[in-house]
Amino acid sequence: MNSYLGGSVRDQVLDTSEGSSPGAIETLAQEADIMGKIAAFLYGIIAYLIFFVTFLYAIGFVGNFFVPKSIDSGAGDFSIGALAIDALLLGLFAIQHSVMARPWFKRTWTKLIPHPIERSTYVLLASLCLDLLYWQWRPMTGVVWNVQNGVGQWILLALFGLGWLTVLGSTVMVSHADLFGLRQVTLYLRGQPYESIGFKTPMLYQSVRHPLYLGFLVAFWATPKMTQGHLLFSIATTAYILLAIQFEEHDLITFFGDAYRQYRQHTPMLLPFSKRPR
Repeated sequence: MNSYLGGSVRDQVLDTSEGSSPGAIETLAQEADIMGKIAAFLYGIIAYLIFFVTFLYAIGFVGNFFVPKSIDSGAGDFSIGALAIDALLLGLFAIQHSVMARPWFKRTWTKLIPHPIERSTYVLLASLCLDLLYWQWRPMTGVVWNVQNGVGQWILLALFGLGWLTVLGSTVMVSHADLFGLRQVTLYLRGQPYESIGFKTPMLYQSVRHPLYLGFLVAFWATPKMTQGHLLFSIATTAYILLAIQFEEHDLITFFGDAYRQYRQHTPMLLPFSKRPR
């Protein structure tokens, strides 16, 4: 398939090797194919490493620790300019993250880039959008609430950590490697066809349909000190998550049909132990 890395190189090898022996041409084509697979694999690894650093930075950014610039770094009062810039940064991430995940976009996108690196490219661009947000975020440090009680502070910090663990754990429960493109480039390197991991509901997915999103919501809202900037971040990401779930579940019903409809009917969306629809 010419959309795979190495395809165009192989074609050039065949085009420029007229007059060479068939054996030599085949050898060159095989070498080009191997180089393309190695390049795709290395690209996927680099994209994943950038994602993982970005993910770790997100914990410090939202929690205001261990990173050079966090959500409340520096002095900044509420202003229309800061609000507009922060909203624009959040909107850019939301648009990239949602549009590139839609099947119609993937069909068009994979006409331009190789199928094996489509997921890695999505992960890379999402990470870069977040990195831009970290860099250009305008703090608005007016205090909305500030929990002074020591026990209350520790409870909120524990929930903050639990939220991030839920996010990471949720990806592992389904397939961390597939979600972040590593499985795709590894299969391509091995010369094996990609097959979807299918529909499954392990562990936390038995209690809620979207434990990953639940983890994000807990992590974003569980803070002893809520500033105006943090509140904007939490409200915007909550609204995005609720909207993204609608798009995502529409796609899941398209892919898995009645299996996902039944799952949705009997499993709460975000709140464990909430009343299930009859």
